[in-house]
Amino acid sequence: MSKRPTVLSMFCGAGGMDIGFISAGCQVVFASDWDSLACESYRNNIGEHVVCGDISALNGRDLPQTDILIGGPPCQGFSVAGHMRPDDPRSQLVWQFVRLVRECRPKIFVMENVKALAKLDRFRAIRAKLLRNFTELGYDTHMSLLNAADHGVPQSRERVFFVGVSRGICPINHVPATVKRRTTVRDAIGHLPPPGISPNLGVCRARVVIADHPVLRRSPYAGMLFNGQGRPIALDDTVNTLPASMGGNRTPVVDERELREGQRPWIIQYHAKLLAGAKPGGNAPPRLRRITVTEAALLQTFPSGYRFAGSQSAQYRQIGNAVPPKLAEGVARVVVGHLAGKQVGFVEPSQPELFAAS
Repeated sequence: MSKRPTVLSMFCGAGGMDIGFISAGCQVVFASDWDSLACESYRNNIGEHVVCGDISALNGRDLPQTDILIGGPPCQGFSVAGHMRPDDPRSQLVWQFVRLVRECRPKIFVMENVKALAKLDRFRAIRAKLLRNFTELGYDTHMSLLNAADHGVPQSRERVFFVGVSRGICPINHVPATVKRRTTVRDAIGHLPPPGISPNLGVCRARVVIADHPVLRRSPYAGMLFNGQGRPIALDDTVNTLPASMGGNRTPVVDERELREGQRPWIIQYHAKLLAGAKPGGNAPPRLRRITVTEAALLQTFPSGYRFAGSQSAQYRQIGNAVPPKLAEGVARVVVGHLAGKQVGFVEPSQPELFAAS
């Protein structure tokens, strides 16, 4: 394959999936999303080829002919964090992606969504209909449940990928892990200065408050020990899925003295006391604080220097809604290698600076 594979990107958001495909050697020639701020972020970092608007207004036959069609339709209707209603209007957008596959006829398509769409019985009929539709359109389609942590993302975040290959091309039925060693939270953010000092910007002002009625689990990093749903982060492990609702008390919590000075995590001692029968309460120590926008972006594997548009809450939302670029890159390398007739195995995670602010 002499030329770079070309890509159409739907539901592109701030560009997470697109960064992955660009890093794998692709050229994105058209992108679209309804969120004007996400499109502004995309335009500021990746290029002018993004169009803001309703996907139902797009006619695939009017779009550039490309090798690959990618997209992550909004997942809130399928997410366990929501009401998981198949009739949620956001759940219907997967069928817009099917329509664009029909109209654009790419060689390969990649559609991303939440784990629940792949696993829960209540979505069995939707899975079956999706696969049936893709088969009728002439695609051999494989559904892969992937963990972002297996692809260089310091985050345990499971997502389903529907990868369809036009009949006549050998199907893709396996997406291997692309790293041998998982990246930790400390790996990702340990080099940054304290919050508020450039480049560690976007300080979350939501206080960390000890819960009066904590939900205890065996691990101090599970359960609910603080107000809201922002859990403490184990710095030498991966963080749980970053939600789009960050910015307030759902923002994960970091122990600053553990991060800067290597001190034993405060949460371990407090959790042990609760397990021993101590009453909850008191004030959270000032060493506990919530992750910044910069830290959230790095934990999602956006390149250093990526510029997000809008208010701070809008920036957190764009980060939480994104497909982690390194996860997308892992899938993209399989797709690109497949088009080139190559096998893809373990690779060292790249550190792209293609989008760094000048």
